[in-house]
Amino acid sequence: MKSFSAQTFAKRMMSKFIYPAVRRDESHVDVLHGVPVKDPFRHLEDPDAAETKAFVEAQNALFQSFIKESPVRAKLEARLTKMFNYERYGVPFKKGSSYYYFHNSGLQPQSVLYTQKSIDSEASVFFDPNKLSEDGTVSLGSYKFSESGNLFAYALSASGSDWVKIHVKQVGAEKDLEDKPLEWAKFTSMTFTHDEKGFFYNRYPTPSVSQDKAGTETDSSVNQMVYYHRIGTDQSEDLLIYSDPENPTRMFGVSVSDCGRYLILNVSESCDPKNLVYVADLEAQFGCNSCLGVPKFSPIVSKWEAEFSWIATEGTVIFFETTLNAPKKRIVKYDIANPSLGFVEVVAETENPLDFNNVVDKDKLVLVYLKDVKHVMKVYNLTTGAFLNDIDMPSGSIIKGMSGTKKDNEMFYSYASFVSPGVIRRYDFSSPSDSLFRETTVSGFDSSIFEVKQVVYASEDGTKIPMYIIHKKSTVLNGENPTLLYAYGGFNISILPAFSVSWLTFVEKFNGVVAVANIRGGAEYGQEWYNAGRLFKKQNCFTDFQYAAKYLISANYTNPRKIVINGGSNGGLLVGACLNQAPDLFGLGVAEVGVMDLLRFHKFTIGSAWTSDYGNPDVKEDFEYAVKISPLHNVPTEGSYPAVLIITGDHDDRVVPLHSMKLAATMQHNLAHSENPIMMRINTKAGHGAGKSMQQVIEEASDKYTYISIVLDAPYVE
Repeated sequence: MKSFSAQTFAKRMMSKFIYPAVRRDESHVDVLHGVPVKDPFRHLEDPDAAETKAFVEAQNALFQSFIKESPVRAKLEARLTKMFNYERYGVPFKKGSSYYYFHNSGLQPQSVLYTQKSIDSEASVFFDPNKLSEDGTVSLGSYKFSESGNLFAYALSASGSDWVKIHVKQVGAEKDLEDKPLEWAKFTSMTFTHDEKGFFYNRYPTPSVSQDKAGTETDSSVNQMVYYHRIGTDQSEDLLIYSDPENPTRMFGVSVSDCGRYLILNVSESCDPKNLVYVADLEAQFGCNSCLGVPKFSPIVSKWEAEFSWIATEGTVIFFETTLNAPKKRIVKYDIANPSLGFVEVVAETENPLDFNNVVDKDKLVLVYLKDVKHVMKVYNLTTGAFLNDIDMPSGSIIKGMSGTKKDNEMFYSYASFVSPGVIRRYDFSSPSDSLFRETTVSGFDSSIFEVKQVVYASEDGTKIPMYIIHKKSTVLNGENPTLLYAYGGFNISILPAFSVSWLTFVEKFNGVVAVANIRGGAEYGQEWYNAGRLFKKQNCFTDFQYAAKYLISANYTNPRKIVINGGSNGGLLVGACLNQAPDLFGLGVAEVGVMDLLRFHKFTIGSAWTSDYGNPDVKEDFEYAVKISPLHNVPTEGSYPAVLIITGDHDDRVVPLHSMKLAATMQHNLAHSENPIMMRINTKAGHGAGKSMQQVIEEASDKYTYISIVLDAPYVE
């Protein structure tokens, strides 16, 4: 095989770069709980400052100059473009009398929503986001059809921002029903009343920036409100349904029951999976399934003791998925007409955590469980809780999508794996029968050359941690394989097998190994697994990740200089903390859109919600723990240190880019002596990750893996 060695190129490049100059204000010191804390790059928190813009421009220029001469870059982009160029189909779903599905022909910036009269009739374009911008950076954030399927509300995001503008149109019409969209909506759903006169949505007070700069501000996102918008009226006339100014960080979600009678309000304090639940009887209050005034809510859950998610209603009985007395979740019901009965169990907790659910065909309750990070699907009777049957899938598969409602006697679901891009199946409850509907194929991709295995390793305290490992079947365990180690470990989020063109290209073209560690802090084993990786146990996440690297080294997959650790968001924090704590374990860390300042995260956009995992720095005990693990505050000033690549987006209003910029400036200052490069890539017209155009995805991956190739001395194999 012909290969392009990066070694000579890397040595030449690593000896010639000079980090951009940036002002360092040594006099900026905060005194927190009696402890002086320096923040010399505080000025980089202002995204509009001239020196911040100059910093961004200089960092991008430095990074591009580092990778541009590598012969790997062009080959990677060509290969990734070829691999990404395959048809992708979403799970079909039915609204009214029509079916819908998302489709991408391969390299379209955004997927297109299609419609068809029957599941096997010719499809036509229903909504094409690619027509909304020349560069494909306006994306469909979320959408909702009315109960009859006659109305379509859709929320558009620009440049990956969490802010959306909400439009509404009549199905079949070319133009929107309203001249102007609803503005300043964020973290919102759109829920129609069944009379289809309007819908509920969430918005925030107007921030300090104009609409054209939405997503670049750092203002704290507080005082969320629930409004009802009557179609055809101005947004200024919208009816305020619920707010809680005495608790400004609380967030709300509203659902209209499947019967249309009840409005269900969820109240959350942070990302902690505990919530309150209230219900309003629209029919009793307004004489119809509409919203003619401010609804009066009655409490169903009034204590912060568990998570409750509405599933369905049957008459006056509401069904919930909950962690109440069940850390791995169960199904319960609550009768509004007989509240003294409390919550009555329908389906008991099992040894495997419940991942998600769906109700189809009147009373079929489909429950999907996680069994050692693999999905298992079971069907129960909704009202009695009786087990009906299993729905089998190939071992190791993960369900990626599911559709179907109580009115439908069919359900569509898709599953995929690390080496399978996806299969869509149709389950007919009237037969019952389970049939193949569509299978995705990737031209030039041969899954037979890959091996996927799941291992279990012991962390420092003996806890058993599962980890997936992907490599070529021909890989020799000689301790020299370039290895990408990935994890997340937070916010009750499971990291499940997924088909990743970038990962598979790394394995195939660099003879690499990809390892995905399911460390504590996620939801892989339920609430207790999550609790073991947050607040004063957050260090467990970092330790689990470091012991994953130690396992890969001891099993002779690789060695420290060949390991790149990678993670995004909370996973970016993971990378930053582990680089500081165990620099000798890794050759490179790639931290994407990470939370790097654990003493100030709660002051920006939606950061206050993350106190569920990181604690509240305004509380002395939480501060004392956070300051010891915060990546920004623990960068060493001497000794060896791995290479670093920090990636963020200029419109990331989830984890604002100041986290990444301050860390990059601190590392380049403290570690100027290091022989390994510390670089930064700031994406333009991009946010936290969602909504990127396909071209943005390919360009970023090409840059990222070129950098990995250079630093790890991983030749590109043709």
